[in-house]
Amino acid sequence: MPPRVDHEQRRDQIAQALLRIADSQGLQAASMRAVAAEAGVSLRLVQYYFHTKDELLMDALTRLGAQLQARMQQWIAAAGSPPTPRSVVAAILSSILPTDADSRRITRTYAAYYTLVLSDPKLVEQHGTPQPDLLEGFLAKQIRAAQQTGEVSAGRDPEWTAAGLLALTNGLGSSVLGGQRTGEAALAILAHHLDELFQRTADTR
Repeated sequence: MPPRVDHEQRRDQIAQALLRIADSQGLQAASMRAVAAEAGVSLRLVQYYFHTKDELLMDALTRLGAQLQARMQQWIAAAGSPPTPRSVVAAILSSILPTDADSRRITRTYAAYYTLVLSDPKLVEQHGTPQPDLLEGFLAKQIRAAQQTGEVSAGRDPEWTAAGLLALTNGLGSSVLGGQRTGEAALAILAHHLDELFQRTADTR
């Protein structure tokens, strides 16, 4: 009997090939034929699992998001137990910054997707904002929790503050990829802003 095919493993093999191309060459180079060659499979097999390129692109984007989420969870776990609002916020934002090979790959690949999404209004509506919105909402929840313990000023708007922190982090990430500063410098700048947000008096209690 022929060996059983693990269909999820095959789909992941193909999607990861697309993500590698997106990282190294940009999504404009990720034709179905190029993905097939990168994955070491036939074009017909790629088309069997993904009927359209958009279907493949969105499947790969979901997998990229899962990789980033796993990285965030690792950083949160490494930040200490029990987690505090500041440690969670710092871990999440620090994990996004391109400070090592894995985070640089993730950042570059997301940048390739942003370029694609911004050129298609339908993709913007369906895929451009849900994940950032969820992340902003989670950060805002941590900031509200810190306000209840006096670590963050009650006068701050949690949603606006979360949006500002995420925008700061994304901007720092771009500056690292562009060679303006090192990953260590970006982490130091982020820590400075978190020091201003989370009142130092709370750290001594």
